[in-house]
Amino acid sequence: MNILSSLIFTPLLFGLLIILLPSAWRFSFKYIALLATLIQLGLSITMYLYFRTGSAYAGVSNEASFQFVQKAHWINLNLGNTLGKMQIDYFVGVDGISITMILMSSVVMVIAALASWEIKSNLKGFFSLFLLLNTAVIGVFCALDFFLFYIFYELMLLPLYFLIGMWGGARREYAAIKFFLYTLFGSVFMLLVMIGLYLSVKDPETGNHTFNIVQMMNPANYDAESIFAVWGHKTLLGMPARTVGFAVLFIAFAIKVPVVPLHTWLPDAHVEAPTPVSIILAGILLKIGGYGIIRICLGIFPEVAVSGAYWLGLLGVISILYGALNALAQRDLKRLIAYSSVSHMGFVLLGIASLTPEGISGAVMQMVSHGFLSTMLFFLVGVVYNRVHDRDIYHFRGLGSLMPRYTTFVMIAFFASLGLPGFSAFVGEAFSLIGAFKSPSVNGALPYWMAVCGSVGILLGAAYFLWTLQRMFFGSLTLKGGEVWKSALTDLNFREIFSLFPLALLALVLGVMPSLVFDKVNDSVLALVHFLGFK
Repeated sequence: MNILSSLIFTPLLFGLLIILLPSAWRFSFKYIALLATLIQLGLSITMYLYFRTGSAYAGVSNEASFQFVQKAHWINLNLGNTLGKMQIDYFVGVDGISITMILMSSVVMVIAALASWEIKSNLKGFFSLFLLLNTAVIGVFCALDFFLFYIFYELMLLPLYFLIGMWGGARREYAAIKFFLYTLFGSVFMLLVMIGLYLSVKDPETGNHTFNIVQMMNPANYDAESIFAVWGHKTLLGMPARTVGFAVLFIAFAIKVPVVPLHTWLPDAHVEAPTPVSIILAGILLKIGGYGIIRICLGIFPEVAVSGAYWLGLLGVISILYGALNALAQRDLKRLIAYSSVSHMGFVLLGIASLTPEGISGAVMQMVSHGFLSTMLFFLVGVVYNRVHDRDIYHFRGLGSLMPRYTTFVMIAFFASLGLPGFSAFVGEAFSLIGAFKSPSVNGALPYWMAVCGSVGILLGAAYFLWTLQRMFFGSLTLKGGEVWKSALTDLNFREIFSLFPLALLALVLGVMPSLVFDKVNDSVLALVHFLGFK
């Protein structure tokens, strides 16, 4: 079996194993899930090490630029003489952007599996859904057929709905339904655009319509009379059809990012979700939105992305500032981190909107960095919540003297997240801002003031993280629960240290050696910028 297919379907096979095992084996399910994620991580590291770089592997609308490719006929329908044949392929492959997302996701899933050991009820259901979700998120980063991409994209909904709705907090049903409806709203309209693209694009070899994403990126493959013809003048809702198509796809992915004002599902979902699900939401799901904007929106509708770059950048700036200001106002530690994620993902959108190699590379680095740091932050929140079932910042003070090891990891996570030089977030945010500053003089996509406003977001980030650190961890020990809480708030155990240490190390290593990401993504980013019309 192709290594990429093994990577995608290994969790699914282990999930089926859990379903088939008797419930009496319930205490083995967590070890099976952990083994599946470790095997997946091993495959991801192997792919990363064997991924080749160089100009020969750069390209956007060229299948040869993707590696570890597997392509096989999946669905074939004869639709008659008029419509010809419908052919849907199982088509997977990775480029530099995909491989970094896959490796990051594999690390996050291992930590999420370790965090899942806190789950005590219905272990068979939880871990089988957990592994199904694992298959779906990896599949999204690998799929190069739009139909296959859509299946993996939608497949994430079902396990997340049940993971939040069955194992979440007091308002779990509300949070699960809100998340489901928001995401479904975007993906239903994505389906319509996908069908329109299918009817617009023909495979040059067979002459049949195709869902092949790579073929959709080549303007020469569009039927001149089709709705999404690159050089056509078709309209939808009184606007150019390609502009409408771009907007619909962007909204679907912006909900995932999430971009203000489509973000309101995120704080509720995070607050009610159990710790491992919060880790997956922040560490992986948000990155699928950013990846979709780069791969689908910019790849298939490049001219619309260029003309609308100002508005993308504006939404990014609004997300940065709005998320940071809301984080400042929170009492619930988990909600604070959720809003900080809205702010940090705003840098991703700002970097993409700059349409510069620096900005897009910075956006990818920011996604990788935020994947590790948000995983670390939500794991740390879960540590306290599992001990005393409280997350109110004002109910804790002086935790540094009671939990020194825990406080050390909190300080690392906070300082890394606020963009301190030497950590990965600094590199991601700095390159996103460099791209935004460079954009006016290179392609005029963004004005200078957007980069300035983005910089203010870093200052606000330092404010809410340092203020939280001062309120919860410094000063004399004061706990709302008194002696009961004091005895319950034990310091980190071996499993927790084992989970947190690699994340802290990765944040530092990527801050010192960002080339571990940049070397892999550089060819793909340069090819994308060239494809957008900029040399």
